[in-house]
Amino acid sequence: MQQDLDARIREKIDFKTKPTGALGLLEDLAYQIASVQNTLSPRLVSPHIIVFAASHGIAASGVSAYPTEVTAQMVLNFLNGGAAINAFTRQHRIELTVVDAGVDYEFTRHDMLLDRKIGFGTKNFLEGAAMTADECLRCLDEGAKLVESISQTGCNVIGFGEMGIGNTSSAAMIMSRLLGLPLEDCVGKGTGLDNAGLERKIQILTEAAERHKPGGNDPLQVLQTFGGFEIVMMCGAMLEAAARQMLVLVDGFIASAAYLAALKMNHRVRQNAVFCHQSEERGHRILLETLNAKPILQLGMRLGEGTGCAVAYPILQSAVAFFNEMASFESAGISGKPDL
Repeated sequence: MQQDLDARIREKIDFKTKPTGALGLLEDLAYQIASVQNTLSPRLVSPHIIVFAASHGIAASGVSAYPTEVTAQMVLNFLNGGAAINAFTRQHRIELTVVDAGVDYEFTRHDMLLDRKIGFGTKNFLEGAAMTADECLRCLDEGAKLVESISQTGCNVIGFGEMGIGNTSSAAMIMSRLLGLPLEDCVGKGTGLDNAGLERKIQILTEAAERHKPGGNDPLQVLQTFGGFEIVMMCGAMLEAAARQMLVLVDGFIASAAYLAALKMNHRVRQNAVFCHQSEERGHRILLETLNAKPILQLGMRLGEGTGCAVAYPILQSAVAFFNEMASFESAGISGKPDL
């Protein structure tokens, strides 16, 4: 029974040769991993990070410090091995896949790139819905199929990152609508706007919110109205990963917005989610606090690409290592647990 196993997991953690709670968040992670895998001998197998990329129509309205062409240029950088996510996945021996969910560019074939293009970018949600209902459902389905395929390699821990100029605007709109929070609490500087740029961004997104005011907070409708192809595809992938009892590594603000939508669709995804870091984006801190989520790292990062997942992964390895390899008081021949 699950309740009995949970008690045994907690007992195994508490009776290691240490004071109770002395390993802090590592103990919580070990408990979570063992619970998700339903075992007293958890393993992390074939770790994988997917970076979903797509172009955003809202970028044309001036919400970003960078032009929309940078999305395609950064995807090419991923494929050439020159991005931060390439460095970190190489360092930690994590498989990396880049998915063209809807970039406004025609890529040539590449072993690292999967073509799942829904369209050449979303529409500008300042003028109408970002995508059609059919496009939204196709994104969810493609994300699920991708994770299904990866799970067949034996992978049981999967991280999610993104690339898409303008996608902090989409994430802010999704967060505000799904949580009922003021837009000002959800909007940040993104890729590096100055204060004037931030004010302009808030003004533009406020106009968009007013335009879609009757829309309600149904997660599918919110994704269709404000989402990016990469965000919705990531949401579908997270739901499928949780259904397959994989660990879901959530990167920064964009990935957390995708997770929020997934959570609204199926609350069971919560038990599988590991929040890898707290980004510098204003909305991310508030989102994590609202979800009562504990991020593993706070390094001042705000890059995206799944970099937080890659950097946090060795800490998950440490959690599994102490759980499986550290002696108990009994096995170490220590009589009685000291009161330290």
